[in-house]
Parts: sequence; C-alpha cells; structure tokens
Amino acid sequence: MIAETRPLTEITQEALRLLFRELGLVNTVRFLNQFTAGYGNYTEERRAATENQTLDELLAEVYAHQAEKSSQTDN
Repeated sequence: MIAETRPLTEITQEALRLLFRELGLVNTVRFLNQFTAGYGNYTEERRAATENQTLDELLAEVYAHQAEKSSQTDN
C-alpha cells in the first residue's frame, strides 16, 4: 500500500478537527498545550541558577519542596 503524501498543513487541520470532535475544545487545547516549544536555553539557565549551590543544598531544597507538597495534600 502506497500512502498519499499530503501537505503538512492539511494533515494538521484534519488532526485538529478530529481532536476537537472527539475531545471537545477545552481538552483539545489542554492536549496541545503540552507541545509548546517554549523559549530560552533551559540547560544554561539551570546551570546559572545552581552554579553556586552544593549538592547538599540542592537536595535540601528538593526535600523541602516534597515535604511542603506532602503537607498540602494531607490537609
């Protein structure tokens, strides 16, 4: 079977119509929001944000965040 090659814009439009029909507007938008390209350079930004922290300090932040999140779900 040989598949017909269609323009990407046509395929995208059809996919959006199908998503909208099957999921509705709100869930289609929620689904598509997962795939935003974003901006900036995450690796460089993360390196700059953590370059003066030790591993122990980073781990302390992770544990504090987990404890805070856990206490919020317990209430």
